[in-house]
Amino acid sequence: MTKNNQLDMTNGPILGKLLKFSIPIICSNFLQLMFNAADIAVVGKFAGDASLAAVGSSTSLINLLINLFIGLSIGTNVIAAKHFGAQNNDKIQKTVHTSIVISLICGICITIMGLLLSRQILIRMNTIDEVLPLSTIYLRIYFSGITATMVYNFGSALLRAKGDTQRPLYVLFSAGILNLVMNLLFVIVFKMNVAGVAWATVISQTYSAVFVIVLLVREKDAFHLDIKKLSLNRESFFEILKIGLPAGLQGVMFSISNVQIQSSINLFGKELIAGNSATCSLEDFLYQMMNGFAMGTLTFCSQNIGAGKIDRIKKEVPVALFCTAFTGLFFGGLFFVFGRQLLSIYTTNPDVIEAGRSRMIVTMLTIFICGMMHCLGNSIRGIGHSIMPVVSIMLGCCVFRVFWIAVIFKIEQFHTPFTIFVSYPISWTITAIANVIFFCYYQKKLEK
Repeated sequence: MTKNNQLDMTNGPILGKLLKFSIPIICSNFLQLMFNAADIAVVGKFAGDASLAAVGSSTSLINLLINLFIGLSIGTNVIAAKHFGAQNNDKIQKTVHTSIVISLICGICITIMGLLLSRQILIRMNTIDEVLPLSTIYLRIYFSGITATMVYNFGSALLRAKGDTQRPLYVLFSAGILNLVMNLLFVIVFKMNVAGVAWATVISQTYSAVFVIVLLVREKDAFHLDIKKLSLNRESFFEILKIGLPAGLQGVMFSISNVQIQSSINLFGKELIAGNSATCSLEDFLYQMMNGFAMGTLTFCSQNIGAGKIDRIKKEVPVALFCTAFTGLFFGGLFFVFGRQLLSIYTTNPDVIEAGRSRMIVTMLTIFICGMMHCLGNSIRGIGHSIMPVVSIMLGCCVFRVFWIAVIFKIEQFHTPFTIFVSYPISWTITAIANVIFFCYYQKKLEK
């Protein structure tokens, strides 16, 4: 890192630069998930299984409403990193100010949609009556503070574009401590149940957003944010949209299929809902550890495309895939072996633990495929092709999972939780194969 908190990924050893960039992201993701897991654990331990199910059953809906806009922050990262690699300071400045304006607009839109639609969508998701009121309360509070989440994601994407993954880690760590303390205070002391968890999240995310904005305002290089210059630059907006909108649509398609899967899980009662929620929280740890390398690949490819160094991209992608697969296999195996002990962190109910274990048996040893799938998708997106990763996700994950639940799951002998869970590794494999084909195709075009 230089005095301007930059990491030039266009020169030097590939593995060293990738690790230097990715490890702080992995630590950030790990910390964030630790605090999110603490949310679920506090609710499960001190508010009961119904509250645990309420928070868990809301997750897929939250992701559905925010993933489109979070995808735009990926566009911010790619475009800013490309201009950084090309050393085009004027375009970096326009990207910075346009990105923050986009984050504010996105946050307001999500808040309105969340407040208006949360209960109706939860009803359509077959959310059971015992859980519905708590889920609705949690969602409405959560979405009231979503603008801060958007600002933090866009701001940290700008910092990552120049290789700065350390300071977002410090921000996240301090915000996570704040979140954990407020969770314990609101849920255990003030007995606020799921509302306490939601308010703790809103307050800690607001803290993160303010902190990231302060970092950008204090920057001395082209990434400096001047509040008076906030505006929506037409060229930068469409550059971000070109990369970010397909990435957001990809996230939406993932979420649509996950909402349908959650709706099917909701048919089996609160024990399976709660157990599934706990296992999903553990899976998120594995996914985010692998996602650190995927994000590293995204920035690596973007910077080197801007610098015109195609050979480094060709060498980096296999390295990133190996790191991703190793991480998924090693930690997936550990989580599988110690599954019951890990699930007991979330709940003491043996039925909930066994329900969570039924999902874990299917997904823990195959989740490395999911990591490789996203790493390949970000490689394609980083070199400037954002449509094909969306096509592969749409066919391999969204269309396949919708078909699986609508057709295979409806067959009487296959109307089981196992049938739902096995759709994950199958869809990951289909999508990963498609991404390999697309990446090889675009790599040959780059070489020409």
